[in-house]
Amino acid sequence: MKIFLAALTATWLCLAVPAADAIKPGALWPDNLGEHIQAHGGGILKVGDTYYWFGEDRAKNNPRGLRCVSCYASTNLVNWTHRHQVLKLRNPENFGRGWVLERPKVFYNAQTKKFVMYMHIDGALAGEGHGYKLARVGVATCDTVDGDYQYLKSFRPLGHESRDIGQFIDDDGAAYLISEDRPAGFHIYQLSDDYLTVAKDVCLIPEHLEGGALVHYDGLYYAVGSELTGWNANPNRYATAKTLAGPWSEFKDLAPPEKNTYGSQSTMLLKIIGTKTTSVIFMGDIWRPDTQWDSRYLWMPLEIGNGKLSLPAPREWTLDVKTGEAIINR
Repeated sequence: MKIFLAALTATWLCLAVPAADAIKPGALWPDNLGEHIQAHGGGILKVGDTYYWFGEDRAKNNPRGLRCVSCYASTNLVNWTHRHQVLKLRNPENFGRGWVLERPKVFYNAQTKKFVMYMHIDGALAGEGHGYKLARVGVATCDTVDGDYQYLKSFRPLGHESRDIGQFIDDDGAAYLISEDRPAGFHIYQLSDDYLTVAKDVCLIPEHLEGGALVHYDGLYYAVGSELTGWNANPNRYATAKTLAGPWSEFKDLAPPEKNTYGSQSTMLLKIIGTKTTSVIFMGDIWRPDTQWDSRYLWMPLEIGNGKLSLPAPREWTLDVKTGEAIINR
């Protein structure tokens, strides 16, 4: 009888243990409250063992005229807790009508012990009715990662137009801002010591790309960007270089071009360094312009190495952040 009960208990335990949580590209991604995650055009910052995901909060019930950034926290990159709407702005500098706040990215400055948020600020010039002519970056700071960020200013980096932005923290801890300069190309700027402005232009890649993202892997830098097609998906492309200053290789397709990056647009390349391996995750947005609150996410582990980068077709997959192992369900 004892043997039978032990076996029965073991069976119950096996049935009670849920299968490993999977990341499901293109699906609704609920947070701890059961609400679809609002972190569009976002970025990830790791603090201790916790990952913080910041992005555009495009929730349907946000007050009209308010631009919001939400923050979510996770220890496994699958299950996310909504922490706070960390930034809520109502036209802080009397920008023209229809101004936008896009692609927020947060850095931690160890020197000042401040969290510094960069964002794309755009819209019409004062007195004009429409157009993307501001082409600026905005800056906000906070003493805690998920507190209330205080807007400081906006500017054009070294006088250049700035549209889509991305963030990159190198293996040595140096912080960089990626910025699309519509007349010229794709800038990689090193931030100042306090991260509140741009210190220098490390490289201008003369490609007209947005949604810029970078990763350093096995001695090479990989840069990814999206063609300029607005909300519509297109074939994202990548190039490589031995140093951020270049020279950069010719840009190549990240996925079969007819797939248009599986309907997504790049926002970040997230490197997970584990005890067994290092994985690089492509973070992309699947935009739904008519129902922006319902825009989805395409996260997939990239095939990377020897100067080649490839985005596999979307499937459910699992990630062990401790070992760094990413397994795609076949």
